[in-house]
Amino acid sequence: MYMSRVFAQKERIINATPDKVFALVSDYTVQRPRILTPNFQNYTVEKGGQGSGTVIHYVLEAAGRRRAYHMRVDEIVRGRILTERDSNSTLVTTWNVQPMRGGQKSKVRVTSEWEGGSGTKGFFERIFAPLGLRRIYGSMLESLVGLLNVSDEEVPAVQGKEYSPSQNTAAFLALFGAVVAVALAISLLQRKQAKNA
Repeated sequence: MYMSRVFAQKERIINATPDKVFALVSDYTVQRPRILTPNFQNYTVEKGGQGSGTVIHYVLEAAGRRRAYHMRVDEIVRGRILTERDSNSTLVTTWNVQPMRGGQKSKVRVTSEWEGGSGTKGFFERIFAPLGLRRIYGSMLESLVGLLNVSDEEVPAVQGKEYSPSQNTAAFLALFGAVVAVALAISLLQRKQAKNA
C-alpha cells in the first residue's frame, strides 16, 4: 500500500537573540501554553517541562478532526533544535532556532512531518493538512513575537502572507476543481485495478 510523507513548515525572522527565543520555545510549562492556539486542547506536561526529556500531551483539533498526541521532547542541538516525537504515530515536529545578523536576530522554523495515508484520503491529507498547520504555526510564531515584545516592523514573515481563499476566490476554485478531478481519477483507477485483480 502506497504511503508518502506529509510535510508542513512555517518560518519567521524575529528581532531577538537565539538564546532568548530558544528559552521561550523550550519552556513547555509556562511559555508554551501562552503561544498555543485554541486548536490545542487539554495541553498537559506529564514529565519535565524544560527541553530534553519533557513529555507533553494534547488534543489537536484542526479541519474538523480531533487527534490526541503524546510527545517526547529531545534537544537535538543544544540551544538550537528541539524535536517533539509522538509515541502513537509517525509525527515529528521540529523547532529550529538559528542566529542571523551576527546573532542579534533569529530565524525560527517549525516543521512537522508524518507518514500520510493512502488512496484518495491520503491525497487530500497531503494537500490540505499542511495548509492548516502552516496557519496554526504562523499564529504561534506571532504569539512568540508578542511574548518577546518586539515590533512588527522589525519582524518580517519569511514566507509572506498566508494564502486566503477569500482574497483569491477564482484561484481557490480552480485549485479545488483540479484536486477533485485528480481524486476522482485516482478513485476510478483503484476501482479498475480492484475489478481486474
